[in-house]
Amino acid sequence: MNITYNELRKLKHSLPTGSVSKIAAKLGIEEQTVRNFFGAQKNVDGQLVGWHLEPGPDGGIFNVEDTTIFDAAKLILEETSTTTV
Repeated sequence: MNITYNELRKLKHSLPTGSVSKIAAKLGIEEQTVRNFFGAQKNVDGQLVGWHLEPGPDGGIFNVEDTTIFDAAKLILEETSTTTV
């Protein structure tokens, strides 16, 4: 999957408070690994995630190999939008 850096950051900033913890708990991974997926690059208590950045418009193009965290974030947004309508 390809997504721009700006789109990825927009997704992260659209998530309700506590979503990073919720995603990490659901997937059984460290919170820092979720943060790394959204552009952080800390390797302490978290893994660097399977994406590759190519220079380009909107901050560059991320080629995401594993969409598990992305899919979990999108699901949270869908659940949030249906419960607040």
